[in-house]
Amino acid sequence: MIDLRNKRIIVTGAGSGIGRATALKLAELGAIIGVIDISESSLDGIVRDIRANNGEAYYEIVDVSKEQELIDAIDSLVERMGGLEGLACNAGINGTWAPIETLSLEDWHKTMNTNLTSTFISLKASIPYLKENGGAIVITSSINGNRIYNNFGASAYSTSKAGQVALMKMAALELGRDNIRVNAVCPGAIDTAINSKTIIAKETEEVAIKVEFPEGERPLKEDTGQPDQVANTIAFLLSADSGNVSGTELYVDGAESLL
Repeated sequence: MIDLRNKRIIVTGAGSGIGRATALKLAELGAIIGVIDISESSLDGIVRDIRANNGEAYYEIVDVSKEQELIDAIDSLVERMGGLEGLACNAGINGTWAPIETLSLEDWHKTMNTNLTSTFISLKASIPYLKENGGAIVITSSINGNRIYNNFGASAYSTSKAGQVALMKMAALELGRDNIRVNAVCPGAIDTAINSKTIIAKETEEVAIKVEFPEGERPLKEDTGQPDQVANTIAFLLSADSGNVSGTELYVDGAESLL
């Protein structure tokens, strides 16, 4: 069984979906958890759940697109936890999906800032602490921008997710000498609230390539697309069990993106 006892780990975007599942899984495995999200009620609920099971958890309410807010939150959590051995960068949005021709610069920046820039800031703020004892970083990317490109209108989202994987690989090389491992998970379609918040412009229909597939089955017979399945992979990558794994993206989609 994965052992994360007394490992101090921060999870961004922990209010729901994969982030919430990850925070709860890490706490279940014995980690001391610091959670970051924009929703105070969600964070309060997660911390109460963890503490009710004799775990240790703290939270900070943050808009991850705001640089100083995010830096201050990480500093505060590290101080309260007494150090840092792990970081799970999960904060992100689908944002607005629209043809490149009509996608506004404002919507582009919102997606990039929330997904990619916040990942950079989280790494930048955490690295000095992780250097003290070594540790691990896991970035939640996506199959979009890394293995599939058929979600029309998702140019900003896919670019941000491809950028996360490139940043992960650069960080893995740069931080290896400090005994810090850096990896990414690339989930497929996961049953979370992020999908209901996606804004898809009507113009997207005009650029979509009409392809109709016959009915079929998923490659993996076991049900896929659950937040817990991604959380389990993140827990593995944060643990000593993956001690020689760094600079790698792991696809968590039941092989669906290979079709």
